[in-house]
Amino acid sequence: MVVSQKNAASNSRLLANTAVYTDGIIIIYEIDSNGLACSIRNSFLLSKLVKDTFMLQLKNTPFHKRTSALCQPQNWRKWAGHFVVGSYEHTLEREYWAIRNAVALIDVAPLMKYSIRGPDAERLLNRVTTRNISKLRVGQVYYTGWCDDDGKMIDDGTVARFDETSFRLTAAEPNLRWLMMNAVGLDVQFEDQTESVASLSLQGPNSRSVLTRVCESSVEGLKYFNLMKNRLGGVDVEISRTGYTGDLGYEIWMDAKDGIKVWDALVEAGHDYGILPVGILALDMARVEAGLFMLDVDYTSAGHAWIELQKSSPFELGLGWSVALDKPGYFVGRRALEREKQEGSQWKLVGVEIDWVAMEKLYAEVGLPPQIPGTAVRGSLPIMSNNVQVGYASTATWSPLLKKYVALAHLQKPHHNLDADVQMEITVNHQRKYAAGKVVKLPFYEPAWKKK
Repeated sequence: MVVSQKNAASNSRLLANTAVYTDGIIIIYEIDSNGLACSIRNSFLLSKLVKDTFMLQLKNTPFHKRTSALCQPQNWRKWAGHFVVGSYEHTLEREYWAIRNAVALIDVAPLMKYSIRGPDAERLLNRVTTRNISKLRVGQVYYTGWCDDDGKMIDDGTVARFDETSFRLTAAEPNLRWLMMNAVGLDVQFEDQTESVASLSLQGPNSRSVLTRVCESSVEGLKYFNLMKNRLGGVDVEISRTGYTGDLGYEIWMDAKDGIKVWDALVEAGHDYGILPVGILALDMARVEAGLFMLDVDYTSAGHAWIELQKSSPFELGLGWSVALDKPGYFVGRRALEREKQEGSQWKLVGVEIDWVAMEKLYAEVGLPPQIPGTAVRGSLPIMSNNVQVGYASTATWSPLLKKYVALAHLQKPHHNLDADVQMEITVNHQRKYAAGKVVKLPFYEPAWKKK
């Protein structure tokens, strides 16, 4: 991004307190006592990304030409400044079952994508993430979180290694400024590829069969959380065996200008395998079954939290396995995470299964059958133990596959122990009730073919 500041003539007549945009220039005007614009304080030459942010325009993904034509209810959601489809049909059943029984095609282009290159790229990523990036092999992908100095999560995503000095970091929200602040004194180059690199997620038990049909090179040998280069529909792509559904799945990365070609090739190849475009709402149900949390839903970024109680550490979110306290040297949040490892965490993200029979009785008391939301509930639902609140559920959903009402819940110690009895708030005929449940191990669902 190029930023410049300069003075200009003072005889322009514009509205007071107005920031005017034209040809990439934002001009801020002051007014005199007569109400006339008397001087231009400053102006900034902005990149396309900042122009769009200033104009408050949500962007379309490279697949919008296809997704907009297929979205029957015109059910759109906002994701990182983009429009994405909530659901393609008026109900979620077919989209959900495409993930679990066939193959789902999901537009995940709004993911933030940063190319990090240079002699010190590995050193930087070791400094800012909790994983030991020195152990990350070429062609391998790590899932990781990154923290502030107090060991509280800022964001989470993946790191892919292309060669000894070249990586790609994905994130849910913009992190470029934070990366650059931590790169002071290091020989490293950044490129924000969020707009230039498009991405699709191909998920479900038939996903490998579809890629086998359409790719020039076999994907049979691609291991879980590994990456390969390939050609798909005549387009150069990268394929990683990653995803957000807890099922067998892949993510496909391509130049944004080739997005439609790749989409069409996958749809054609997947016709015999039951491929369906799938929106964010069905994905939400699947990721809860898989025990996968979401930023700004299941945890608040340390950079956005108003108070300390809103923040979460990797240990509290169940990511203790990703905190490499044995790696040499300093990384952001290390000292706080070492203390928490030694002292233990006060909170923990766990699974809660609601007792269906107990919940059914609560509805029966007022003459109603159980009322289960048709989508995942993104909202804080109090969780009690012996009439005392001990935590909250951050996302709850009915699992069509498991035939259970399940939730991702944050519980205080010692109530997060497995098999602990708890009660979760539900609303019955406009009244708050508490349905019995148990603490269970995450994930709720993990098919045998996920990592094979």
